[in-house]
Amino acid sequence: MIAPFSLAPLLPDLLARAAHFDVPVDPTAPDARDLLREELAKQEYQAARPTWFDLVAKWIQDRIGDLFGSVGTGGPPGLGAGVIVVLVAAAVIVAFFIFGLPRINRKSTVAGTLFGEDDFRDAAAIRAAAESAASRGEYDLAITEAFRALARGLAERTILTVNPGSTAHGFSERAGVPFPCLAADFVAAAVIFDEVRYLGRPGTREHYDQVATLERTARQAKPANLDGSADDSPTRSGIAVPS
Repeated sequence: MIAPFSLAPLLPDLLARAAHFDVPVDPTAPDARDLLREELAKQEYQAARPTWFDLVAKWIQDRIGDLFGSVGTGGPPGLGAGVIVVLVAAAVIVAFFIFGLPRINRKSTVAGTLFGEDDFRDAAAIRAAAESAASRGEYDLAITEAFRALARGLAERTILTVNPGSTAHGFSERAGVPFPCLAADFVAAAVIFDEVRYLGRPGTREHYDQVATLERTARQAKPANLDGSADDSPTRSGIAVPS
């Protein structure tokens, strides 16, 4: 910290210099001021005075000290939070210049109507509900939930969109385009879903396993390139269409 300008360190030298001049032993106040003014006007004393830069630097240093001193001693409300916000903002700016903009996660937040019902769960939550229903032997519910998880998962990956008016059959046909090797399995899964959901056909463990297997296979599969290049999607998962 820059020390304030003071005459105290200069007084011994001033008195020594005054001894070489013919001055009154007990000068009057005006005479003393004149002698001091003349002495301080000399170059060595002017050089010792702080510059404008020294004064500005000292003021900034004092303000920073006041801020952190207030944070440590319970200063004015909101002061500590303000300092933290400034530090965080500075860190973000530095990180931006060092690392650039972060990549945007390709997985999107998708929610809304799903095959005729409002559903705001993500694919993981729907999948967990399907597994829970299957563990209880509720295969009707397990099948419909597994198919919903399949559709919601592809929507979250931005491979397909599922609109409020989408049907299971329409979804399965569109899903076969990015996954041509699974096209027949998508159609078969849609038939199982429709028969359990709308036609009242009892679900079975076998049909649940078939839909759940397709959901897992599609979740791990890479969609085919649609520009005519080779398809590296997996082979059929082997779903049988109900007779």
